[in-house]
Amino acid sequence: MPPELRWREWMLRVEAVIFAAAEPVTRETLSRVVGKACSIDLLIDDLREELTGRPYEIVAVAGGWQHRSRPAYADAIRASAAPTRGGVSALSEFESMVLMAVGYFQPITRAELSKIFGKEVSRDTIGALRSATLIASGPRSPTPGAPYTYVTTKHFLSAFGMETLRDLPDIEALEDAGLLSRAVMQEEAMVAVVEGEEE
Repeated sequence: MPPELRWREWMLRVEAVIFAAAEPVTRETLSRVVGKACSIDLLIDDLREELTGRPYEIVAVAGGWQHRSRPAYADAIRASAAPTRGGVSALSEFESMVLMAVGYFQPITRAELSKIFGKEVSRDTIGALRSATLIASGPRSPTPGAPYTYVTTKHFLSAFGMETLRDLPDIEALEDAGLLSRAVMQEEAMVAVVEGEEE
């Protein structure tokens, strides 16, 4: 097969695998499809260029690549009410805040989360985040009793479009920009807990 046709075939194989996968596809997986001698990065670059102008793209998330709808089409997708794959299931405001705390302070115990929010973080809240596969058990804490810690998952990275945890916004930068206040966050968490108890 001539080199240009072989390259085109490899591009199509890589796109097919990424398109069909429910989770981000790793470099190792793509190497099995096209061979270790092939430059995965160059193939991905060519695919991205080819998809310019399409309503979807290939993005690097959670240590691999995934097809994603372009952000410009988010309103149209929401308006359609069509079921979508991936993403984040509906979380309560408090669950979202607990997830954010786990993301920034992992590995973290439930007791440490409770200290952050000034109120006990229930097993149900942890269970909901685990069921959504956004968090998982981490290493045991070195504190007395060796409680479980919690960490985010690859699904967390994928759902929020991050390649690694380094892509999380810097807390200090968010505070400096006036987008986040730890005091306000704790206050809102308390309100969310109280409202949750009233329901």
